[in-house]
Amino acid sequence: MAMTRRQRARAIRAVQYAVLIALLLAIVLAADWGELRRAFFDAEVARSLFPDIITTALVNTVVYTLLGFGFGLVLGVVLALMRLSQVPPYRWLAVAYIEFFRGVPALLVFIALGFGVPLAFQVALDRHVTVMLALGLVGAAYIAETMRAGIQAVPKGQMEAARSLGMSHSRAMASIIIPQAFRIVLPPLTNELVLLTKDSSLVYLLGLSLDQYELSKFGRDALNQHRSLTPILVAGVCYLIITVPLGHLVRRLEARSAKAR
Repeated sequence: MAMTRRQRARAIRAVQYAVLIALLLAIVLAADWGELRRAFFDAEVARSLFPDIITTALVNTVVYTLLGFGFGLVLGVVLALMRLSQVPPYRWLAVAYIEFFRGVPALLVFIALGFGVPLAFQVALDRHVTVMLALGLVGAAYIAETMRAGIQAVPKGQMEAARSLGMSHSRAMASIIIPQAFRIVLPPLTNELVLLTKDSSLVYLLGLSLDQYELSKFGRDALNQHRSLTPILVAGVCYLIITVPLGHLVRRLEARSAKAR
């Protein structure tokens, strides 16, 4: 007797679940749990990381991320407006910037600002300024495209209504269009904040003192000190403390935006 479409779907789903359970059981049975516990879950090593991993590494990671995001947001809005400008040179500059920094790895930007600029101009940039510029320059390229899409998503009637009330184009853009665009692009902007949080791990390239360590550098040094992977696991959990709430916020914002539409 031929199966109905619903029965076939249920049978396929049951097979998928069975395969998944079999794979999980194979992994559980094949793993050396004693060795895994010594390598990843050493309680003594984990206790030795506190409170410095929170008070220094986690705090520095948040500070570096916020500095980069703040600078990138301001620059990204400017680039988005240049991208939409009626003046061709502005558009060309914005496109060139966006394509360049979206195509170049953040690693190279950190190296250029941390070592190239001081050598070329004989200036010593403050560590926090270097981090802000490196993360912000890369983030601005993505934020600019996000903001451009948000501005273009605002109904054109909003600008026409503002102009009919006697507002100049720049005032209407600043007080009417951009605030609405921000509400539209809040979810992708929050995603960009999550990405910058992870990119902050590249700060180690600049050479850091103990009080400047971020999570990845802290975890690597503790790994070398204790010869255990537990510090890397704890550092990963600390990243999750930052990124999971942000991910939850993104989902809430997306749901609210969908409900409003």
